[in-house]
Amino acid sequence: MSPKQRFSVLRDPVHGDVYLTHEELSVLDTPEMQRLRGVKQLGTAYLAYPGAVHTRFDHSVGVLHMTAGMIEALQRSFEEDPRRTLAVGEREARVVRMAALLHDVTHIPFGHNVEDQTGLFHRHDSAYRFERALAPETRLGARLEELGLRRDVLATLLGDDAVPAYWSQIMSDTICSDILDYLARDAYFTGLRLGVDARVRNYFRIHRASGNLYIDLAKRDLLREDILSEIVRLLEARYYFSERVYYHHAKVAAGALVSRAVELAVRADLVREEDFYDRTDESLLAMLAERAPRAEPALARRIRSMIDRVRERRLPKRACVLPLYANETVQDDLVALALPGRGPKSAERLAARVDLEERIADLVRFATGRELEILLVCPAAHMQLKEAGTHVLWPGESAPRPLSDFTDRVPRLADLERSYRNLWKFYVFATTDEPAVLRKVQEIAMAELPSAENVYSVEGS
Repeated sequence: MSPKQRFSVLRDPVHGDVYLTHEELSVLDTPEMQRLRGVKQLGTAYLAYPGAVHTRFDHSVGVLHMTAGMIEALQRSFEEDPRRTLAVGEREARVVRMAALLHDVTHIPFGHNVEDQTGLFHRHDSAYRFERALAPETRLGARLEELGLRRDVLATLLGDDAVPAYWSQIMSDTICSDILDYLARDAYFTGLRLGVDARVRNYFRIHRASGNLYIDLAKRDLLREDILSEIVRLLEARYYFSERVYYHHAKVAAGALVSRAVELAVRADLVREEDFYDRTDESLLAMLAERAPRAEPALARRIRSMIDRVRERRLPKRACVLPLYANETVQDDLVALALPGRGPKSAERLAARVDLEERIADLVRFATGRELEILLVCPAAHMQLKEAGTHVLWPGESAPRPLSDFTDRVPRLADLERSYRNLWKFYVFATTDEPAVLRKVQEIAMAELPSAENVYSVEGS
């Protein structure tokens, strides 16, 4: 950065002192960025890990810090090898740092649940969402326009070909400033003992010929096994957190309640997607509770009940669990049944899933007299897996290639991909904690899913 550029310091619990330029602070102080103080990074994970109350705001500052460290490392690598690598110019650094700070500005409360589970809204990383958030009419967009950064920052966040590839790769690749921050931050706030060593960022380079960011694994034609081990360790950490936190059944159950409340409110025309853009976690729940009475009484009670359940941690219980290892041959059918997705058939698939849930609920009410919410939750088959796309320079290679090209030389990569996919589980949840009723839900649900295999046993008398 220019020596004229003035900095202020924020104290971060994970990284210590974080230095922000005054133009970055002016952007951080816009309403669009301040809203992120009320959006938890891990959504409903705090119901399983009480300390997990860190926010998208904290994470945004942390990603800026990690990005700054990567830019410094890239400058050093250029000084060491200016013929084969590129430097990051002052103007480029301004753009990339700003994009890192803003990379999560489009996240809505409980976004991964609402967007991915219902398929009703645009994804947070869609062009529509970024273009809207950074439009000149917003306070954020207007400030970026004043700074002369808006178009380049938007292109970077969208991964547009109009800007160099490494501008986006610094914060959005498999190994990048984003993952380096969120793994360290999630470990700190969940209390899970996991060390994340950021030294891997010191080995990033920019390939002069292709413009791709890469990690240099070669030294005097020998493999830098220590750096390769750090990469694999980071990917293992991401799997570990997916297993322990991101797909924890309590988090999944709470997220399903929020998704269902939103789904019902949208179908009743109580809310629209645009209503979510300026909300925090709590104000979203308050909005749903406030607008529920506009619906007919039975629907209003359902929506209000779900919001109360989240606030009071009265979560639905597992009636059926259908893991991949027991259902590999029918996984595609289960995904098609319960995950609306996006595209021409999404509305039809959503209606089919709702019909099945209501049919199970009707049969349970007939058999037990209990009025329950039945929630089918099914992740995508790929489990949001990010393949090892980060480019690396392997000894003996003339140019960097994606790490996934070297799976035969790093068998652990293939093991991790398999392990990640094996986290997939189809759940049937019900809003009861009575074992006898849960067993009846299980019986009825599995009769509706005759080709699937449940492995879960309901405990209790």
